[in-house]
Amino acid sequence: MKLDVIKLDGATAGEVELTDAIFDLEPRADILHRVVRWQRNKAQAGTHKVKTRSEVSYSTKKIYRQKGTGGARHGSRKAPIFRKGGIYKGPTPRSHAHDLPKKVRALGLKLALSAKAKTGSLVIIDTAETDGKTKTLAAQVKSLGWKRALVIDGASVNENFARAAANIEGLDVLPSMGANVYDILKRDTLVLTKAGVEALEARLK
Repeated sequence: MKLDVIKLDGATAGEVELTDAIFDLEPRADILHRVVRWQRNKAQAGTHKVKTRSEVSYSTKKIYRQKGTGGARHGSRKAPIFRKGGIYKGPTPRSHAHDLPKKVRALGLKLALSAKAKTGSLVIIDTAETDGKTKTLAAQVKSLGWKRALVIDGASVNENFARAAANIEGLDVLPSMGANVYDILKRDTLVLTKAGVEALEARLK
């Protein structure tokens, strides 16, 4: 499939041929869901923790006599049955990450790129270069109508462009190796540079 290439000022810069095996696949929600879930679980800190009965701070003295009170028999104020007692089988620090085959991850990225292309949310620009001033880039982004956009460049991101984009709300920049399903789907517009297209096609071939 072919797409027009534009410059940041909106001028046309020719067209580019996109690989159908990467940018023209039928979207599959099940694969995208699996990859996004894998990403988010891997990113989860897993630092949740509660205190068990051996960790709460109370006296170990028997709280009242065994018989004659007319109530249930108890030996420790730390028991889970009491308010502020230890928690039984509560969360402990652990990793939430799970395995996902590399082929499924690669397919998920292809499907995410294809989904953007099919909905007309994929934009190809010549280069992501600017003078480093946020004001200039913000005006260009506004004229292009990008509200929530992700820009994916080649092997590295232009330093001036990254500096200018850092202060623009809704605009994020990644190198091609940082391209991932979650970030692509989260944004309304996916912007690829010509170098980014080449790098992604080389990565996913």
